[in-house]
Amino acid sequence: MSEQVTMTAKEREEWEAYKADKEKKEAAERRKAARVTYQQLVDEELAQAVPELRKLSQDIRTVKDTVFSNFKTVLEMKEEVVGFKEDGQYSHTFTNSESSLRLTLGVNTVDGWSDMAETGIAMVRKYIESLATDEKTKTLVNTVLRLLSKDKQGNLNASRVLQLAKMAEESSDDQFKEGVKIIQESYMPTATRRYIRAQYRDETTGNGWRNIPLGITDVDMVETEQETEKPEAETGA
Repeated sequence: MSEQVTMTAKEREEWEAYKADKEKKEAAERRKAARVTYQQLVDEELAQAVPELRKLSQDIRTVKDTVFSNFKTVLEMKEEVVGFKEDGQYSHTFTNSESSLRLTLGVNTVDGWSDMAETGIAMVRKYIESLATDEKTKTLVNTVLRLLSKDKQGNLNASRVLQLAKMAEESSDDQFKEGVKIIQESYMPTATRRYIRAQYRDETTGNGWRNIPLGITDVDMVETEQETEKPEAETGA
């Protein structure tokens, strides 16, 4: 029979402290080993995932370039068919004969203006301010002048200039018309990104279009579960 060891209170305290310290160090070592294992797993998965995603990105780029290149001929033929070039149009929609497939190709743009725009703005402002003869017309003038307000980048808003152009057409003042014309001729949009929207007709209902998810975020949404959309009219920028 083994001899029972009797500890004093102090020895017991020292033993418990030793055990606690040992367990703490062992736990720290396990966490360190887990972190090493975790980092190894991350390295392995990244080494596999990133090349696949880079290849996917390149494949998307290749298909995108191919589609735009193929439809370049279609757009050239479209110009011949309609008899004129649609300047300023930054998106084109194509639908097949059965109205079951639809593709929209476009380019996002950022508004930009040449220095001559300031000359046109000055001419328009001078004319508009001359109309302010009383409080009622001053309110109207201020409303119109807001169409010439600029954004944080110092650019005019192209859609507001279009509204101004419609007002100029209804005006009999040559200075107003000339000023707006100068502004419009100063428009220098910058193309940013090309985009493609592919759609198909929902055969289960016979009407409505469904988007084909082309982005890596969108593909989680199953095509048949997407909301039905109404056909959209072909638009510009």
